[in-house]
Amino acid sequence: MRVPFVDLGLQYRTLAGEIDAAIHSVLRRSDFILGEDVARLEADFAQYVGSKHAVGVGSGLAALELALRAFGIGPGDEVITAANTFIATVLAIAAVGARPVLVDVDPGSYNMDPMALSAAITPRTRAIIPVHLYGQPADLDAILAIADRHGLLVIEDAAQAHGACYKKRRVGSFGHAAAFSFYPTKNLGAYGDGGMVVTNDSQVAEKVRLLSNYGQQTKYYHSLMGTNSRLDNLQAAILRVKLQHLDQWNARRQEHATAYNRFLAGLPVGLPSVSREVEHVYHLYVIQIENRKQIQESLRAHGIGTGIHYPIPVHLQTACSQLDYRPGDFPITEAAATRILSLPMYPELTGAQIEYVSGTLGRLVSSS
Repeated sequence: MRVPFVDLGLQYRTLAGEIDAAIHSVLRRSDFILGEDVARLEADFAQYVGSKHAVGVGSGLAALELALRAFGIGPGDEVITAANTFIATVLAIAAVGARPVLVDVDPGSYNMDPMALSAAITPRTRAIIPVHLYGQPADLDAILAIADRHGLLVIEDAAQAHGACYKKRRVGSFGHAAAFSFYPTKNLGAYGDGGMVVTNDSQVAEKVRLLSNYGQQTKYYHSLMGTNSRLDNLQAAILRVKLQHLDQWNARRQEHATAYNRFLAGLPVGLPSVSREVEHVYHLYVIQIENRKQIQESLRAHGIGTGIHYPIPVHLQTACSQLDYRPGDFPITEAAATRILSLPMYPELTGAQIEYVSGTLGRLVSSS
């Protein structure tokens, strides 16, 4: 049996009629830039998340960067985020001229440790970016309470958490703003790059809109030094189709996680730990194992694709050497980086595939 890590072609085939019709509609109208589907997706996504405003942009990285710029965060400021994150979170902070300040994570959820967050605040701290990693919401009550005590902005990095809920409320609706990515493999993915900023602040939404479109409100009249980071109308049309299926897809991911948990119970495998009062949407199903390289190669030989998210912590990346972090600064993040392994996880997985992956993994870890 072959079980790819993700199968985007299979998802397309299940929606081909709807997707093709949406694309052809854009082609007939030829409104390729800031067209009808962008405006409709923004309205639909804001309603889905539970925010007043949504602004489509070019990527998840751009969504974070433009949100930071819209709040006036820049040189001399510090922004705290989790050490266990994709580098885009840190790149966005650096891009506006602020200093990324990293903190270690909770060993169960892999999300920001509120105690470490509290200890990292200085007079220069302006904002916190909690990352809802792998599809599980961060500890928002604790993080928001800390932010409120210190008068800090909270910008949620929800790039991996479309539809995830914290106390029955969707992530993205808690902070001053939130950033989503529509990279193709996300729970809600486009067929290219794309992102979204959501916020309840009308002025921030308008500023993000200006910044993403050359700083112009009217063509050729530029009130801000902006950039070109607009959500493509073809991608918006595709995402409007997919958004209608997102909750069903997330439910399937949760069913798959339950099946994995059942099959892998009792084995020498660290299973995902789900925090109370959250709905994890399992963008990734991440386990911890010993002898990861050997296990991963053996799984590949059995036709099973896997991933590592992430093999090198962001603070140990060459690109981040100017931050002056050293090995040992974030022991939980570093320990996880040596043991984590992401198993196949997408809505179209079959029960037989999950059983095959689990059975193969079980035999390998039991004999290693």
